[in-house]
Amino acid sequence: MIDAHGIGGQSDLPIPLELAVSGSVAALVLSFAVLVLAWRRPRYADPAAIRGLRAPDLLSRLVLAPYTKVALRVLGFVLFLYTAACAVFGVDQLTNPFFGIVYIWWWVGLVFASLLLGPVWKAISPVRTINDLLQRLSGGDGDNGIRAYPAWLGYWPAAFGLYAFVWLELVYERSDELADVRLWCALYVAAMLVGGAVFGSRFYEHADPFEVYSSLVARLSPWHVVDGRVMLRSPLANLASTPAKPGLVAVVAVLFGSTAFDSFSESPYWTRFVYDATLTGNQLNNIALLVFCLAAGLLFAGGCALTGVAGDVRRRDLPRRLAQSIVPIVAGYIVAHYLTLFVDSGWQTLARASDPFGKGWNILGTAGLTPSYWFSYHPTLLATLKVLAVVVGHVTAAVAAHDRALEVLPKRHQVTGQLPLLLTMVAFTAGGLYLLFNA
Repeated sequence: MIDAHGIGGQSDLPIPLELAVSGSVAALVLSFAVLVLAWRRPRYADPAAIRGLRAPDLLSRLVLAPYTKVALRVLGFVLFLYTAACAVFGVDQLTNPFFGIVYIWWWVGLVFASLLLGPVWKAISPVRTINDLLQRLSGGDGDNGIRAYPAWLGYWPAAFGLYAFVWLELVYERSDELADVRLWCALYVAAMLVGGAVFGSRFYEHADPFEVYSSLVARLSPWHVVDGRVMLRSPLANLASTPAKPGLVAVVAVLFGSTAFDSFSESPYWTRFVYDATLTGNQLNNIALLVFCLAAGLLFAGGCALTGVAGDVRRRDLPRRLAQSIVPIVAGYIVAHYLTLFVDSGWQTLARASDPFGKGWNILGTAGLTPSYWFSYHPTLLATLKVLAVVVGHVTAAVAAHDRALEVLPKRHQVTGQLPLLLTMVAFTAGGLYLLFNA
């Protein structure tokens, strides 16, 4: 793997970091002030009523055709078999494309694909395909399974699954050992198949960490399906339709907290601290990852709960009702943090994919590809893109939070009640940029 932060750092910004942070915070606060004055009624309280613009008929027929669904499932299953072959028969070296497929294409690429195309993982999920095949062979109910999925579980299984993956990637000492990563993936597939057999395909909507991850980010895409037609509509309307189920706050906290920890763990301060500490680096990283995820969740929950409530809205439900507003922050920060890694290492993985078993093959004709490192020649552009990704994510989050606050907060608290959450977002903006550019 290459360093995700080798370029596009603090020294490459066209303005000093402190000024970039101050300007970003000012943009967020100014956006809130404009919203308070100009956006006085919720516009997305009923997102189902916002149909959007019709996409071309040809696109609708192509996307929604039964053969397209089958083709995507076949594509996903072929990629699954190829990845499994790399894991079982490939060499135990980082040149094995298995590592790039898991850490780059699967984890990072899923964000970019979902932003552009919608819920990609749901469309190609191999565990869904295997579950459907098993249910058909056994004559079972593929949608509902043998038991109903407990409503109280919500997204909690997905949150724990996401934490398990980021722990593997960022903390586990043997994250570059083939046997260990292969075991993690095998346990993931086994857990998903057992869950699907018991609860049916509805299980994946709540418990598959990668489907929940992809579907959440896909709320920021402009695509929507209404009455058998593909529509283009505001991502804010898609975002407002996010189900406010238990565990949603935990999911966004893990995603944001782990990405922030990834930046922090590469900072000179943390490197010196680990070197001088009595605990081992692995122990400290375990503690720090947990602290970052808990802190992200607690800060957000506190910012939501510090307001007045009335009617049938309970204070403890506010974080869950407002959690969808954090999704743009998560997406913006992930794009900023992993953009270089995805472009360069993703290209490198494609080259290595031609030789899955280390035999010198070139089965895909891509073995001669080399990473362009294009951003290394344009570091100022990259640094600017990072800032823009973070700022756009936070401003979008402020709009989404404001619209939802107008819907759920009593009128007398609709402005003052948002101030604690605004302060939380300011902290996320400033802290995120400092971590991003000091790594």
